[in-house]
Amino acid sequence: MGALRLLMSRKKKDAQGIAEHRSKAALLLIDVINDFEFEGGEKLARAANKIAKNIAALKRRGKAAGIPVIYLNDNFGKWQSDFRKLVEHCVNKESRGRSIVERLLPEPDDYFVLKPKNSGFYSTALELLLRYLEARTLILCGLTADNCVLFTAVDAHMRDYDLIIPSDCVASQSPGRKTQALDLIRRVLDVEITTSRNLDLEELAVIKKPNEKGKR
Repeated sequence: MGALRLLMSRKKKDAQGIAEHRSKAALLLIDVINDFEFEGGEKLARAANKIAKNIAALKRRGKAAGIPVIYLNDNFGKWQSDFRKLVEHCVNKESRGRSIVERLLPEPDDYFVLKPKNSGFYSTALELLLRYLEARTLILCGLTADNCVLFTAVDAHMRDYDLIIPSDCVASQSPGRKTQALDLIRRVLDVEITTSRNLDLEELAVIKKPNEKGKR
């Protein structure tokens, strides 16, 4: 419900109904707000540490290009919590994820969606938020390639979104699991797998006006 509250508050502030962010693309950061205090969390935290710098750099470039950032995060079964409490939980204790979360802290103009299951679309306001932002291309980053990134990619594919996954911005508990997941996503969903350095974010962000259809 966090995305819905943020969406409605921004609509009230804008009498003309113009979205603060309008971009053909959106950057989704999946489960990066994480304490990694679970079985297998130590391995995953080591892998996440390796990609956190790349995600932070991609986020900076994306925001400079006008691409909105959506934190898409598991609620870890904490039904009475919210996104801000999850952030506080991860940075205010000596958890495995503290340094990662501190590198990827959300900013005031970022969006957030809490998800109860693996996919970012299942029982969430994500699709409504994406329509509000007018985004049709989703750049998926975060954790894990063989679980929540995979499930979110499948649901996005079913909804006809264009997908890009920068391989240096996703992680799994082992390199093998990551490779297998990305191979599956590429082969079955026909998703573009590249590196963050190869993304032309300015081009991805452009929304063509009605009289620009068919032009490049």
